[in-house]
Amino acid sequence: MPSLDTVLTRIGPADEAAMAAARARQGRLTKPPGSLGVLEELSVRLAGVAGACPPPLPEPVAVAVFAADHGVHAQGVTPWPQEVTAQMVANMRAGGAVVNAFARQVGAAVRTVDIGVASELPAGPDLIAAKVRPGTADLTKQPAMSRAEAEQALLTGAGIAGRLADEGYRLLATGDMGIANTTASAALIAAFTGAAAEAVTGRGTGVDDAMLAHKVDVVRRALERHRPDAADPVGVLAAVGGLEHAGIAGFLLGAAAARIPVVLDGVIAGAAALVAAALAPQVADVLIAGHRSAEPGHDAALRHLGLRPLIDLDLRLGEGTGALLAVPLVQAAARTLHEVATFDDAAVSKR
Repeated sequence: MPSLDTVLTRIGPADEAAMAAARARQGRLTKPPGSLGVLEELSVRLAGVAGACPPPLPEPVAVAVFAADHGVHAQGVTPWPQEVTAQMVANMRAGGAVVNAFARQVGAAVRTVDIGVASELPAGPDLIAAKVRPGTADLTKQPAMSRAEAEQALLTGAGIAGRLADEGYRLLATGDMGIANTTASAALIAAFTGAAAEAVTGRGTGVDDAMLAHKVDVVRRALERHRPDAADPVGVLAAVGGLEHAGIAGFLLGAAAARIPVVLDGVIAGAAALVAAALAPQVADVLIAGHRSAEPGHDAALRHLGLRPLIDLDLRLGEGTGALLAVPLVQAAARTLHEVATFDDAAVSKR
């Protein structure tokens, strides 16, 4: 397995010449300039990632669902039992989760990754067994994981992205499964953005007002205990993150190294993207915000990353569902550069 530094050195900037060519081509297509709005700039970004205009069509698609448990669950931050993580992984493996339904809709492959589920999961070809440890520690009492474990999870995620790229996938999406993971997400987002705990902590899987107030206090206590320094991204991740955050952050780094665009899901992906961008700012070039989650921390993360979400439907499920819903928009952006005629080609008069 390569070192983290090796992965980071493989990440380069977007290709400015390809982006300029894409902007010029958008201006010659048979439509009013700028009439496709955000999709036009997205097509330019896809060209920059690929280093070609038009860029390769972003297909086939794979969504990697990183699953892990959280020691902070013991603090009563969610009404759901921890066993639900493993049960939902089983549901995904059986094809019965929302992520499976949405993946079938867009023709995406689902790869479920056990990077830190507390219980043992049955082996099988439908599971990537990559457990770093069986769940994190309680971040209010000690670091969630060791620095070595955080780096191992980062490299695991990077390796999975590289493997999917080698298998021919040309668009990746992030997914997650982990009861109590919105608590760790809030702590990460607060650490990297400087926002207050109450501004980035949401209801997650539907907590009531009293539990939300307690959850905010848990996040605040974790931050006060560890004093995470955003200048040390791996240290922040180890102190208050989750194993699925680490896996997703590594996945983003691996995708950037392979120059494959990635559609981000919700608040867990947003928190992980903050880690990845702190390690390698150029990773932002490959990131596409699939949607804006109803979780308040997600909006803070997107603003910090400078990303505009493609859809906004008050989603807060996770699993990769919001990312998959955005896949057709990403593909449409690329197809405009491939398939729409220019004014000269179509013999259409310009204004």
